[in-house]
Amino acid sequence: MAEIIELTDFSQPELDVYARLTDAQLRSRLEPEKGIFIAESPKVINRALDAGCVPVSLLMERRHLSGQGREVMDRCGEIPVYTGDRELLENLTGYQLTRGILCAMKRPAFRTVEELCTGTHRLAVLENITDATNVGAIFRSAAALGMDCVLVTPSCCDPLCRRAVRVSMGTVFQIPWTVIGDNPEDWPAAGTERLSRLGFKTAAMALREDAVPVDDPAPGAEERLAVILGTEGDGLAADTIAQCDYTVRIPMARGVDSLNVAAASAVAFWQLRQKKEN
Repeated sequence: MAEIIELTDFSQPELDVYARLTDAQLRSRLEPEKGIFIAESPKVINRALDAGCVPVSLLMERRHLSGQGREVMDRCGEIPVYTGDRELLENLTGYQLTRGILCAMKRPAFRTVEELCTGTHRLAVLENITDATNVGAIFRSAAALGMDCVLVTPSCCDPLCRRAVRVSMGTVFQIPWTVIGDNPEDWPAAGTERLSRLGFKTAAMALREDAVPVDDPAPGAEERLAVILGTEGDGLAADTIAQCDYTVRIPMARGVDSLNVAAASAVAFWQLRQKKEN
């Protein structure tokens, strides 16, 4: 049975995770293995629970205690449930709760790249993408369009930051992912070599004259392919492109210079997905 706690004092240290800690502080609070992330909305929370994530506490509007929050509470077991009216919770968190329910959860342990890639054929690599909205949208596309897993470079936005989790609609818990490298210096040289040792060919998504179009049959025919996407402004680093097996572009019309990286990811994932034999 959950412990219902009516909020009267915002200074309670247990509320820090919802109101006073940044995403970076949540990620490495006290010790990395004690890191926390925030899941927002019943759908996202349920997907996190389905993936085995461990809840720490809930924060929800009072009206949801007997409504859509009841199923979530039943699944979370004996944890604190902090509650109050909408205005009070918005004053606490500093933002509008789109679905009225937040859940603080323990961060799952990272798997190694080698563990994650075992038996996989298509993966996405996100190089230094810092916008949480783009990261969340890319994860949603990767989950929907045939990628087996996602790797993020050490300088990439944390896929478990609140906004990325929400934009992904919880697909960050459905598609396996991990960080490739411990430090920014581990990418691209060491990272692309690591992928090569695992049997992956690499496809750099870049608008260059020497790039092959995304519907070229060669990259899509590879047994194991890593699709590498670059940061929002400058795209992939020149060193990354130089070390990839393919440079792939999405042809543009009407003088448009490029697509947003999240939109480009959806096109690339669909076109380069593993083709199943009939």
